[in-house]
Amino acid sequence: MNFARFHPYVYYATQYAFYPGQASLNRHCYSASIYFVTEGRGVFRLRGREYEALPGMMVYVEAGRCHDWASSKDHPMTHACCYFDWHYVDRTTAFADESGPICYDPSHLRHELVGEPFPYPIPEVADVGAALRTWVDLLRHCYTANAHTTERTFIGSTSVQSHFLQFIEHFLHFSLQENQFPDPRITKLLARIEDDLLNGARALPETYAESLGLSRGYFFELFKRTTGVTPIQYMNQFLVNRAKDDLRSSNLSIMQIAEKYRFRSIHYFSRLFKQYTGKSPQSFRLER
Repeated sequence: MNFARFHPYVYYATQYAFYPGQASLNRHCYSASIYFVTEGRGVFRLRGREYEALPGMMVYVEAGRCHDWASSKDHPMTHACCYFDWHYVDRTTAFADESGPICYDPSHLRHELVGEPFPYPIPEVADVGAALRTWVDLLRHCYTANAHTTERTFIGSTSVQSHFLQFIEHFLHFSLQENQFPDPRITKLLARIEDDLLNGARALPETYAESLGLSRGYFFELFKRTTGVTPIQYMNQFLVNRAKDDLRSSNLSIMQIAEKYRFRSIHYFSRLFKQYTGKSPQSFRLER
């Protein structure tokens, strides 16, 4: 899975107030959508299931999935909602007047324009409870009209997208299970490890585990779950990648590169380099 291509992009975010008794049926959003019930009550239907919609309810709907909303006559609902893709999809030719289109007739749904789902399962219905205000405040910074970005709205759109990335990060940390999503302690630690390596202050993995208040075994488990490799493998690969950059683009000798990244000897550097690349430093340089 190439996660580099995932870059969440919001097209439309707003607050929507239902009229008493209003129903919105057979909705097929081309993009993914997230809703918060902020006031009132009603009914939400998805996958043949019916849920009572009350304040604090958060709903995630994958792109293209049919869902229905129906508001109470006595206590009409209000939503805070957003329509987004996990990476930008250009629908401007098909929908010139709206950036977050919705189809109400499944026979007219253009499947080639439906956004891609997230690669891990995300709970479709959750209760954010007393944190509702925090969620709505985060999303309010992302409110934007249901219109395509133009040269006049581009600067404002960059601010909206920046806020939306903060919102979606909050959403993913809330929604995904620990074993599905990188532990934030490790992702933050990686920057420190890389700084230490570049500054010649390489530490033992146990030192980093202790700094996080974790046992050695649990630290190694979290680290490999997050990066796919052990701490030692990550450090070695980082230094080898930096050495590869210098072999490609600098006039430094192989000995100077080994010294720059503080390998204990040129022989150790050459052996480790070949272990990770399948080539000696000299062979790698000659192929540039």
